[in-house]
Amino acid sequence: MGMPVVMSANTMCSMGLVPSVLMVLPLNKTTMGKKPAANIMDNKPMANVMPFGTCLSLANPLTAALTAAALGVLTPGPCIPVLPGPWAPGSPTVMIAKFPALNNSSKCVCAYGGAISITFGGEPTVTIP
Repeated sequence: MGMPVVMSANTMCSMGLVPSVLMVLPLNKTTMGKKPAANIMDNKPMANVMPFGTCLSLANPLTAALTAAALGVLTPGPCIPVLPGPWAPGSPTVMIAKFPALNNSSKCVCAYGGAISITFGGEPTVTIP
């Protein structure tokens, strides 16, 4: 059993340098532990998924440009997540606003090659599949 993901859950990107938090807006009208609960569609950059400081991926145009300007020395650029798809896999049996609930084992992939994971779901007293 996993933990549900709620507002201000801790997240980390494999290409980012600092952890971040997941912002869950109360649009789904579902709470767990008095906080808005997330579903797999809570993947909007800068609305749900906040930046992870700087990005190490050369697929990020800002990192690539800064690295080229530094004559090939890897120079991380600002992180601006680009998330083409939802979190996966989500909970197979718990639905929030017609989509699977987000649990702490779900991942989201950035277009620049980073894998975003949930390091702490924010609600340790409830479990979901």
